[in-house]
Amino acid sequence: MAESRHSVFRQFAASDWDGFLKGVEKEGLRVDRNGFIAQTPHPEALGSALTHPRITTDYSEALLELITPVFDNTRAMLKSLRDIHVFVQQNLGDEVFWPASMPCELNGDPSIPIAEYGSSNIGRLKHVYRQGLAVRYGRMMQSIAGAHYNVSFPDRFWQKWQALLGNEQSLKDFKSDQYFWLIRNFRRRSWLLMLLFGASPALDASFVDGVSHDLERFDDRTWYGEYATSLRMGDLGYHNNAQASLNICFNELSTYTQTLDRAIHTTWPAYEAIGTRRGDEFIQINTSVLQIENEYYSAVRPKRTTQREEKPIQALEARGVEYIEVRCLDLDPFSPVGVSQAQIDFLDLFLLDCLLSDSPRIGDAECERLDDNYKDVVANGRYRELTLCRGGQRTRVTDAATELLGQLEPLAELLDSWQGGSTYREALAAQRGVLDGDANVTSARVLETMRSSGLGHRDWVMEMALQHQSQLKQEGLDPETLQAFEAMTSSSLEEQRQMEQADTLPFGDFLAQYLRS
Repeated sequence: MAESRHSVFRQFAASDWDGFLKGVEKEGLRVDRNGFIAQTPHPEALGSALTHPRITTDYSEALLELITPVFDNTRAMLKSLRDIHVFVQQNLGDEVFWPASMPCELNGDPSIPIAEYGSSNIGRLKHVYRQGLAVRYGRMMQSIAGAHYNVSFPDRFWQKWQALLGNEQSLKDFKSDQYFWLIRNFRRRSWLLMLLFGASPALDASFVDGVSHDLERFDDRTWYGEYATSLRMGDLGYHNNAQASLNICFNELSTYTQTLDRAIHTTWPAYEAIGTRRGDEFIQINTSVLQIENEYYSAVRPKRTTQREEKPIQALEARGVEYIEVRCLDLDPFSPVGVSQAQIDFLDLFLLDCLLSDSPRIGDAECERLDDNYKDVVANGRYRELTLCRGGQRTRVTDAATELLGQLEPLAELLDSWQGGSTYREALAAQRGVLDGDANVTSARVLETMRSSGLGHRDWVMEMALQHQSQLKQEGLDPETLQAFEAMTSSSLEEQRQMEQADTLPFGDFLAQYLRS
């Protein structure tokens, strides 16, 4: 019998283990003091959303996205994320930074301003892409926020791991195959993350105004799912019929890029009917099922840093997978920065075990079961009698979760023995406590806190936003860090100006050239 991958991993010495490389991208809306989405442009004090390395915008001009550099430890990464938050909070004027995934009060699509990136061709391309999202799905869906966790392993790990497995591929191909091994298991287990970290069981009534749904009344301004963990990841969130037709295959890099490329080059009748222009205005990049790769909504993505004007598929095919992006995390409204140390350390443990556990290819039947498990936990994860399909049998979700956490225990002990301390055992214990009833899963805690405060979604989240703002402003930044942020602001604005001055190609020609590449 072949030696298990867990046993092979134990052949590492403590000196061989360098840990994880990690970073976070955290979104959040700018909101006025009445709890309504901000109508103001991106603050100039935060620099250029097109070129700033730490502060940009996602879909909307009001939807900030804060990006950390890559770190080799959780504390340093969270310190960086906190510093970015402090700088943002210091430059919001009378506005606040919304700490929940489901949005503040909205007034339909017109109230959600699409992000602007200036007059350069790249800037216009980003804006047209967002116009395309608006005509395809409406803007409401694009006002939702989340946290993306990016994680990888150092090359020294991969070289040692490859040698222990006796693998003779190129390092590029080996790494890509191993990351997809991890991704397959992530897809099998991602329901657990929704159970533990789903944090959007309620929403403001304005979000579903005129929309059919099966939510329950919390108060006259708030709807909620009785057992829901994440409305953000359910049918009211990132969901649409065109993408439901996709069959993106996560078994290996070649099947992933081929099926994604097909979606980008397959027209969709409803989008053809819309066309790419309204008069002289470009309103979508193309009429395909996906305009670009980033339009595909998934809980996890294999990623490779792109060079300027390079497409994600091209980067992956040329240089292989560089890191994994976990995209299913709701913002934790109780945290001033949207994520916590215990959560990040648990994710590292969880993802490493996905790499070390057996991970056969996923066939169509299993793929359907995995999707059903995920959807069931998103919609009804807190229902004690909910069952999941695992190994051909129905298992209660709490029993399945307890079993998975138990499986992580030996790995947590091993990592702690290598690094010293109790980081991973504590992160695992925190999640055990949630399942054992010592604490509530985040979605239950949100509803419980709202009930005890007597506030609905908008007012409760607003109260949390003001608390976070006060706390972060009081902390402030040391002079050196503040100076570095101010320098990034000015240099990003100058870089955007230079890009705009350098562009001579008409945008229509630029877009045609982009689509041919």
